Amino acid sequence: MTLGHYDIVQRASKLFDEVIMAVVGNPGKSPLLPVDARKDLIAQVVKDLKGVTVGEFQGLTVDYAKRQNTPMLIRGLRAISDFEAELGMAQANKQLFPELETIFLMTKAEYSFISSSTVKEIARLGGDVSQFVPKQVNDYLQEHFSRGIN
Repeated sequence: MTLGHYDIVQRASKLFDEVIMAVVGNPGKSPLLPVDARKDLIAQVVKDLKGVTVGEFQGLTVDYAKRQNTPMLIRGLRAISDFEAELGMAQANKQLFPELETIFLMTKAEYSFISSSTVKEIARLGGDVSQFVPKQVNDYLQEHFSRGIN
């Protein structure tokens, strides 16, 4: 979780009474942490945000949205390139679940270049990522990579 993610969920919590930050287990990606550990770490980060909970799922986002009985998804955008990919996903989701709306929130400009893959690479190479991630994530990354785990 980067400060860009935190920015989006913090702002979303001011717009909606309830926000579920969903952690997906995607077999096509190789995350640093398993789903349960990511969920726990994110829950620590958002614990003080009113109305924010953390969930987890595998499979299609629309199926998770149906199970949670939610009418909308909030997706963060950093750049035009994000919009192109997110627009395609939003249109496919709408086709699969017509009642589902997707709302896009632009991250603050100072977070627009931060990606989790960039953060992982900097941390893996011993760099300081404290300016890119919440404290809990920074602490985890420092401990993780100080043990020589890649």
